[in-house]
Amino acid sequence: MAESESGAEKSEQPTARRLDEMISSGQFAKSLEIQTVVMLGAGVMILTLMAPRIFQDMRSYMAGMFSQLATFQVTEENMPWMFGHFFSVAGVAVLPVMIAAVLAAVMSGGFQSRFQLSPKSLDPNWNKLNPINGFKSLFSMQSIVRLVLSFFKLVVIVGMTYPVIKSIMSDPIFYESMDFSHLLVFMVTTAQSVALRVLAGMVLIAIADYGYQLWKTDQDSLMTKEEVKEESKNTEGNPTIRSEQKRRRRDILRQNWAREIPRADVIITNPTHLAIALRYDRKKMGAPRVVAKGARFNAMRIREIAKQNQIPILENKPVARLLFKHCKVGQEIVPDLYAAVAEILAFVYRTNRYRYYRQGLELPR
Repeated sequence: MAESESGAEKSEQPTARRLDEMISSGQFAKSLEIQTVVMLGAGVMILTLMAPRIFQDMRSYMAGMFSQLATFQVTEENMPWMFGHFFSVAGVAVLPVMIAAVLAAVMSGGFQSRFQLSPKSLDPNWNKLNPINGFKSLFSMQSIVRLVLSFFKLVVIVGMTYPVIKSIMSDPIFYESMDFSHLLVFMVTTAQSVALRVLAGMVLIAIADYGYQLWKTDQDSLMTKEEVKEESKNTEGNPTIRSEQKRRRRDILRQNWAREIPRADVIITNPTHLAIALRYDRKKMGAPRVVAKGARFNAMRIREIAKQNQIPILENKPVARLLFKHCKVGQEIVPDLYAAVAEILAFVYRTNRYRYYRQGLELPR
């Protein structure tokens, strides 16, 4: 089981935030061996496809050079031309291979990172300049794994290429005179044979290295119980602060109720689960307005305030449910409820004329 720097056991699975932070800092499973394999494979593929063209260009170039040996004089004036001509011929042969290898390396790195940018990985890490940390890293588990991988790489590549090299050394080209075309064919076929063998060996190495990188990244991403708790606090907020915020919201809500509910015309209930306070002033409002609403405990508090201020309380389950669902506090009721609410208010005004008269209010018509 992995352990943190403090010695605490890392037993918890990483959170989504932890995984995002690791990716942004460049800590994801990546293998340089995979990039090497893809680069080598792209180079071999392009070299194989372009082999006839390369062979023809090099043959023409060498034939032209050898045919002019008796008459051509090397001087300071024609030296730039000679080098330019050589590099133009070599560039046509080498440049496509180089471009394919670079593009393959970029694409393989992108696939490993899922094409996600890691800006934090570009930040300077001054701890890397610490000689003590550098000395410790020489004897770390990661250094040992790199050493074992390098030795494994050497064994695999030598084992894969030795039969090919042995057969190459027995080729007649080393013991007999051959024409130039045979020399070019020998060079191309030899390069392809060795490259394919090296590529096959590198595929095995890349699979082993990427498997180790996946395991190591998974172990590094594990978290301790304390880290999970700390991240939960940072993400969701401190529980003490959250409870204080809830208390303040309740205080503000109660203050609003204490100010608005005594001015309400009626409280419509469910009868116990819901309570909605309505107020209507025909001079200032186009329709009745919801001044307070609540469910369960809040509904009970609304009814208590209404009783203390002698506000009429009416039970109407359908209307109460519709008002609670479709109407917001501080807004006028929806047009679909005009008729039902008008009927309720008309009843309230008929049965509570003395209350309006005592408060000096004008009865709506």
